[in-house]
Amino acid sequence: MAGKSEAGTRHFVFLLLENFTLLSFAGAIEPLRIANAQAGRTLYTWSLAGENGEFMRCSNGAEFKLDMNLGEVGRDDVILACGGNDVQKAATKPVLNWLRREARRGVTVGGLCTASYVLAKAGLLDGKRATIHWENQDSFAEAFEEVELTKSVFVMDGHRLSTAGGTSSIDLMLKIIADDHGESLANVVADQLIYTSIRTDQDTQRLSIPTRIGVRHPKLSSVIQMMERNIEEPVSPSILAKKVGMSTRQLERLFRRYLNRSPKRYYMELRLQKARNLLMQTDMSVINVALACGFASPSHFSKCYRAHYNTTPYRERGTQSSRLAT
Repeated sequence: MAGKSEAGTRHFVFLLLENFTLLSFAGAIEPLRIANAQAGRTLYTWSLAGENGEFMRCSNGAEFKLDMNLGEVGRDDVILACGGNDVQKAATKPVLNWLRREARRGVTVGGLCTASYVLAKAGLLDGKRATIHWENQDSFAEAFEEVELTKSVFVMDGHRLSTAGGTSSIDLMLKIIADDHGESLANVVADQLIYTSIRTDQDTQRLSIPTRIGVRHPKLSSVIQMMERNIEEPVSPSILAKKVGMSTRQLERLFRRYLNRSPKRYYMELRLQKARNLLMQTDMSVINVALACGFASPSHFSKCYRAHYNTTPYRERGTQSSRLAT
């Protein structure tokens, strides 16, 4: 990251994108405030920037007064773009051009929550490691093949930073504070936040499968993990059962007992969930979405999608396009 200024302070410019997530923004700015208070001097300063230079509204409706528009920042500053809902709409030409210009000047640029999409759209993550909220991972991977996408809580790759959203902003800022002023101060800040478990860039963002499904059964977890890793080319229940040393009938009973559905039904729901994410977050054609989620026939995909979501993939795409256009 860029070094501190001669005055010994580091300045952060928070680029607030339309419908940004308040939690990610607060999780980034509050550790800076607390670090100043605990150190008894100004270690960090910050300003709020946005495309209109006046106000920006977050996803819960609260509005924030901005300090600046898309003007030039100091070379030692750190720009942190704050994303949220409808991040594709927030990736406007002025925003992309500003990020590119400041990055060319050597400014460190990061994306919080879904803002990694904006950085990637600007070409700033090409050949870099990055992360984004787990719900946006599928669409991001399809759109930006040149980015090395990880499931980490946060990533620091040279002058590029990214977080997975939620409280992962806290982890990134605690890492920055520790690098700048030592782990003792970072730990004090964490204590003030009642943050008892500081994560590193080696930690992944989603809960473990047993925690997510509320069941601690190693064979069931292994099967679900295999399902999640094989969405585009689904594996038959008989093969899944064989891989964990069970009969197909035993696997059926296991899923019925703990998840109240068949392995086939559970697998289908995983595939349809990915399909919906791709329809809502990318401009991939419905046919390509179907193929990416293991459906050889668009008609079969449409039938399964309607049965689960009570609408067709084409209508889902049309509804999303209308929402983004408003």
